Amino acid sequence: MGIVLGAIADDFTGATDLANNLVRNGMRCVQVIGVPGEDLVVHDADAVVVALKSRSCPAQRAIGDSVAALKWLQRRGAHQIFFKYCSTFDSTDSGNIGPVSDALLDLLDASQTVMVPAFPINGRTVYQGHLFVGDRLLNESGMQDHPLNPMHDADLVRVLAKQTAHPVGLVARPVVSGGHIATRQHLENLKAQGVRHVICDTIDESDLTTLAQAVVDMPLVTGGSGLGQSLPGQYRLRGWLAEVNEPGRLAPGTGGALVLSGSCSRATLGQVAHFLERWPGFALDPLKLAEDESHLEDALAFARACLLKHEPVLVYASADPGQVREAQSVLGTHRAGQLVETALGHLASILVREGVGRLVVAGGESSGAVVSALGIRTMRIGGQIDPGVPWTQTLTTESGPPLSLALKSGNFGGQDFFTRAFEVLP
Repeated sequence: MGIVLGAIADDFTGATDLANNLVRNGMRCVQVIGVPGEDLVVHDADAVVVALKSRSCPAQRAIGDSVAALKWLQRRGAHQIFFKYCSTFDSTDSGNIGPVSDALLDLLDASQTVMVPAFPINGRTVYQGHLFVGDRLLNESGMQDHPLNPMHDADLVRVLAKQTAHPVGLVARPVVSGGHIATRQHLENLKAQGVRHVICDTIDESDLTTLAQAVVDMPLVTGGSGLGQSLPGQYRLRGWLAEVNEPGRLAPGTGGALVLSGSCSRATLGQVAHFLERWPGFALDPLKLAEDESHLEDALAFARACLLKHEPVLVYASADPGQVREAQSVLGTHRAGQLVETALGHLASILVREGVGRLVVAGGESSGAVVSALGIRTMRIGGQIDPGVPWTQTLTTESGPPLSLALKSGNFGGQDFFTRAFEVLP
């Protein structure tokens, strides 16, 4: 039946997050790394998610890559386009959520889209246009300390208004609770007033269902992965999507077990601490990485020794905000991050070549660096580990057997995520 949903994600973990929800709701899904080439052929997929590294890059580059991805998806007949960004809406006053959304709307010749970042099952909700993480406003949740895109305002209407020249509106909870017909009518009223971007209140799963019913016919929808769990049912009602048995079936995982973590989120710091209570780990220090190659060689030797014992091993640059700021003050924010990403990519490429077959990566930027270093182009999406994080499998590494890969957004996963991920892999 061809591609029903074509998605463009602004980072690699966000792409797998969305793909995970699509698979869990009956869509066969393939994730493509980077802007696809015309030679890329995708088989047996109801949805294709293009994973870009565009969240924190210059706006013009983000626009260029996103538009190129959209054109590729259009040529393959996608019924609807989904621009996926983080459920914490992290961005800067200059973008990239607003500029990319505007560019996609222009190319689609569409006059309006919705912004639905909420993912209630993971504690991301929106009320009166304000984003909450758990019971805390976004700017009090730890996101105010994000090393690249610190968020100091929870009012998404106000945040987005700084990124676009077009009017930004709101579908408040009383409208959403009135059902999809009332929600659709409110969107039409806003469109008649010239409102191009609409933040949508969402506090529970039923709100996501209502919104999916209201926006299924829009050329473009945007948001977090929560909306992705509700759209497949609407596609099925329209006859666009056939029933598929085991849409997320993967081959059994084999080979050594490795965790690479560059995220400094609170959730990941807890996961690192939990892993280290049971298994060995090596802490990467950006300041030492900047001195010479010996620190990276020490990390490689440590990982090899653990893998020879058939133990899962963790190599991490995750650190508390104070340590991160110290490294950034000496090296600069960009260089500190680049050193870590390059190191994690280097470790992954060597250790996968030497037999690692089960790999977990924490952090969007880190995941991008690792996937790029491994030369991966496409991944089949499998079963869920925790909400928002599936196992994937690919045959497109530079060499060697199939690789089972989990790309985890920094804020996602339970405290035992790193240890349990290997236990649930078939």
